[in-house]
Amino acid sequence: MQLTIIGFGKMGEALARGMLHAELIAPGELVLADVAVERLGVVTQELDVRVTSDNALAVRDSDVVIFAVKPSLVAPVAREIAAALRPGAIILSIAAGITLRQLAMAFNRADLVLARAMPNTPCLVRAGAIGLSMAAGAGAEATQMVCRLLSAVGMVESVPEAQLDAVTGLSGSGPAYIAVLIEALADGGVLAGLSRHQAERLAAQTVLGTARLILETGQHPAQVKDAVASPGGTTIAGLAALEAGGLRHALIAAVHAAADRARELSGE
Repeated sequence: MQLTIIGFGKMGEALARGMLHAELIAPGELVLADVAVERLGVVTQELDVRVTSDNALAVRDSDVVIFAVKPSLVAPVAREIAAALRPGAIILSIAAGITLRQLAMAFNRADLVLARAMPNTPCLVRAGAIGLSMAAGAGAEATQMVCRLLSAVGMVESVPEAQLDAVTGLSGSGPAYIAVLIEALADGGVLAGLSRHQAERLAAQTVLGTARLILETGQHPAQVKDAVASPGGTTIAGLAALEAGGLRHALIAAVHAAADRARELSGE
């Protein structure tokens, strides 16, 4: 399989490193294309992959092309490479707000398989949460291939494209919410007498460990909460303070507001 990543920013690099680490592709099967040729030169020595600043040359003979460019560049780059793509090539866009309809219009070719994904920043440490939507007509084989590639950097959930804005509001923007939560928990630890370093480490590990507990055991979050909150104890006192402060409502509202903003930005 030949794979090209156009745009070698943080997410493009995360995908390249993740797929190589998981041995889903060999270095000789990967081409990186970016206008920042100096940075690509450093990367090619480290990863032993092919690099170029010529997008049309990069996609020639590629089975999969990942668009990791800024949203404003998707249409011009699509027009640039459209004629060079082989029939049946899979085009996966991770550009925020660019719909499958907009992709189809930009390429103006009916023989391509289009897909759209919303990754998040934990993909940088191969712990991402990724929403994936395949265009109508994409076969099971193409869908499985895209899922397998993305799984190198995180968990993949297939959703209808209409729900990708919700994914953006939840897991796309979610790392920022969790970072604020960790920071606030650490502030509370400092207020209670811990050093800043200890409080931040304990808060981050608590969030990580709780997430793993829920994912690996399949327990509902309420079960995990109730298992810690004994009658008249410290945890239920803390939970009462969270409810009084409106944490639950604030998080729900944050996801809803971010999803609404994603819909506005897509223009659909």
